[in-house]
Formats: sequence, C-alpha cells, structure tokens
Amino acid sequence: MFSRFHHVAIICGDYDRSKQFYVEKLGYQIIDENWRPDSQSWKCDLKSGDTQIELFHFPQSPVRPSRPEARGLRHLAFAVTSVADTLVWLQARDIETEPVRIDPYTKRAFTFFTDPDGLPIEIYETG
Repeated sequence: MFSRFHHVAIICGDYDRSKQFYVEKLGYQIIDENWRPDSQSWKCDLKSGDTQIELFHFPQSPVRPSRPEARGLRHLAFAVTSVADTLVWLQARDIETEPVRIDPYTKRAFTFFTDPDGLPIEIYETG
C-alpha cells in the first residue's frame, strides 16, 4: 500500500536563506513557488532525483526544540552510496558535518549535518 514517501514538508524561519541552502548547496530544483496571501506564507516545491521537499515559511512560526529531543519527526535521512564521497561534496559547499559513525546494528556508515534552522539531516550509506 505505502511504497514510498511523496514529499517531506519543512517550515523554515528565513525563507530566502533556506531556499538558497536547499537549491544552491544541496542541488534541489524549484518545481513550483507560490505566495499564499490567505496565510501570508510562501510554499516552494523542490525536487532532486526521487525526493521532494515542500519548503514553507509562515510569519512568526515558533522554533521547534531539538535538544532535548522532542516528540515527533526527528530528522531526514538520505540514502547515499558513499558517506565519504558525500562528505567531500558537502564540505565543498561549506556544510559542516558531524564525525562519521558506524551503525552498531547494520555496520553501515552515517553522519549528520543541519539545515539553516538546525533541522538534523542524516546521510546513511546504503552501498
């Protein structure tokens, strides 16, 4: 029944800064962008490969706590062929990453970086 996620929705604090991050740093393409006067908000549809992100900006949206970890969606995780190669690619774009760790159960490499609002983004080596 559920074969894959269609998209992930992200509410950002600074629309231009976040749009620049996802487009210029992570390589997403804008497929649609709309100003929504009823809610005084932006909605930007982004796509890269098979992944889609809906980027929203609402005026005065509250900050979501991440530490201590709060209930709800914890992070985004992208499958990558090589964590090492992806780190080189991210660091060339001035994106700071955490040290690489090895999943104790799968023995696969993974690490995290954050978007401009501090949303944790994981890269997980799938081979």
